[in-house]
Amino acid sequence: MGNENAFKMLVETYQHKIYNIAYNLVFDTGIAEDITQEVFVSVFKSILTFNEKSSIDTWLYRITINKCYDYLRAKERRKKLGFINNVFFPFEDDANPLPATNHNPESQLVHKENTSYLIIAINSLPLNQKTVFILAHIEELPQKEIAEIMSLSIKAIESLLQRAKINLRKKLSTIYDRRNKAS
Repeated sequence: MGNENAFKMLVETYQHKIYNIAYNLVFDTGIAEDITQEVFVSVFKSILTFNEKSSIDTWLYRITINKCYDYLRAKERRKKLGFINNVFFPFEDDANPLPATNHNPESQLVHKENTSYLIIAINSLPLNQKTVFILAHIEELPQKEIAEIMSLSIKAIESLLQRAKINLRKKLSTIYDRRNKAS
């Protein structure tokens, strides 16, 4: 009974964080929910092997990222096999942009459009840059913890963050240039 309560507390404590990381990596609410559930199934099955070399947070984040990577790799394989579907439904997997806080319809539209561009740009980053960027800037984790989660050095995390920012600037600049030329 005590183990069940401890596991229930673990789920209650971390499920929102795990879901947020998964969602920010896969940009799909249903898949993020599935991954969150898979993470806790994995934890339940392997909790006895947790060796406490890292914190429980780091261990859970690492499992979450691995599950997301597995999903994204499988999605990439499906995409290569089903490229015709992508021609007809190119934005099927894009996340819904966040609502604007301003009630002015024009500014809401601009905010929604800008958010869409940012999501598309983040989603187009190489997977390791995307992961580091999300953990640092969306989840607001310290670089030391990100390094532990990803089994990389702090220098490697700093480098990935720098490259992610440079790539995002380039991608967003290209998107805005195209948008401005079209108007």
